[in-house]
Amino acid sequence: MAQVPFPSNLLPVDGSPEWMSRADNAWQLVAATLVGLQSVPGLIILYGGAVKKKWAVNSAFMSLYAFACVFFCWVVWGYRMSFGEPLVPFWGKPAMSLNHAYLFEKAFLGAFPNATMVYFQCVFAAITLILIAGAVLGRMNFYAWMLFVPLWLTFSYTFTAFSIWSTKGFLSKMGIIDYSGGYVIHLSSGVAGFTAAFWVGPRLNKDRERFPPNNILLMLAGAGMLWMGWTGFNGGDPYTVNADASLAVLNTHACTATSLLVWVILDVIFFRKPSVIGAVQGMITGLVCITPAAGVVEGWAALLMGVFSGSIPWFTMMVIHKRSKLLQKVDDTMAVFHTHAIAGTLGGLLTGLFAEPRLNTLFYGAANQYVGFFYGFHSKRIHTGFRQMGVQIIGIIFVVFVNVVSTSLICLFIRLFVPLRMSEEDMEIGDEAAHGEEAYAIWGQGDKLENSSSKYGSSLYDDVEAGSHKKKQGGVVEMM
Repeated sequence: MAQVPFPSNLLPVDGSPEWMSRADNAWQLVAATLVGLQSVPGLIILYGGAVKKKWAVNSAFMSLYAFACVFFCWVVWGYRMSFGEPLVPFWGKPAMSLNHAYLFEKAFLGAFPNATMVYFQCVFAAITLILIAGAVLGRMNFYAWMLFVPLWLTFSYTFTAFSIWSTKGFLSKMGIIDYSGGYVIHLSSGVAGFTAAFWVGPRLNKDRERFPPNNILLMLAGAGMLWMGWTGFNGGDPYTVNADASLAVLNTHACTATSLLVWVILDVIFFRKPSVIGAVQGMITGLVCITPAAGVVEGWAALLMGVFSGSIPWFTMMVIHKRSKLLQKVDDTMAVFHTHAIAGTLGGLLTGLFAEPRLNTLFYGAANQYVGFFYGFHSKRIHTGFRQMGVQIIGIIFVVFVNVVSTSLICLFIRLFVPLRMSEEDMEIGDEAAHGEEAYAIWGQGDKLENSSSKYGSSLYDDVEAGSHKKKQGGVVEMM
């Protein structure tokens, strides 16, 4: 059979060797940029609009600084510690990712060069630190944050990334399913953020009691970028342009939409008022929950996961949080524990239940190893299904343990040199004290006029993290 010659634009050249797929490389770069846009400017805008006016600059700048700092650390030592040669079963050897000879080599997965993989994985590491920032907004000393970012990246993120995502990590070899970061990013950031919030301490009492968003429309713009950017977040993880990438994208948006709707419905049923802030929380929990499962579950499972992600974190935030002394003591500004730790744990467990064997084979390339619990029963591979759930649970325990211990040690180390928390005087002032800059040259802190507040009431979410015992009149549930 005669060979058909390649078109001249597809012939291998020095910059595009035979092993490289130009289509896969192009999509991977686009997907990575979409994830980067979730942070810069996505979360910068979301945080900047969601906090009290006096903290808008500080909150946005914590995100911008984290992105830049992670990028530097990642190319100098972080990537190779997460995906390079093993030093121990859960950690790689530090090395630079700057030499073009290394960057032009084929990545450990996919048909594209190391340079693309370094970039793709970097934006995931960056968003993890920015999510942690959400738990300590409104009081963390910026100098302490400057130290926290490189230390946590080096001594926490690299542990979980290597263990779960590197082909040489011990949990990866055990067969854990974490399609795109439910464990490595969301469970890690939720637990680390909550732990850091414990050590940093709370905001001022008046800020905890009243912390209105300074610009809800701006917050929604950031939330929209976060949602749409998840197309690259989950769609880029097959490392190729194939049907599984398309399925991951569709499942991501289906689960997220369902989760948002369920959360809003619960707000209406129990509080007689649909909340925009609540809708954003439901959106985030849906995105987080589907992340470990995006390309390995059926569409009906994605919808079911959306129902769970819109209801269980809602219950932990709106009911359990109000009754738990520990949760009220720890001042988690953006409720990262509920939206990422709870939703990430939920996603990991539901992935173990609903992971479809054929889709797992398509993604992992290994037949009969990754089998969801329910499919194990259906196909008479009960032991394999039980084992998969066991591995998912071990992964949760490992990530929680690593992040509680490492984050605590890092915070204790930092406070030997600088205070973790700003002074009371500086917290009274906010941005002007921390940076000498203000977000808006207007009066007030975003508080409503007295007659407006009395007529329409305040947001259901103003005091989620305030620890106040509040009873909503006309509601079915008492927030006691």
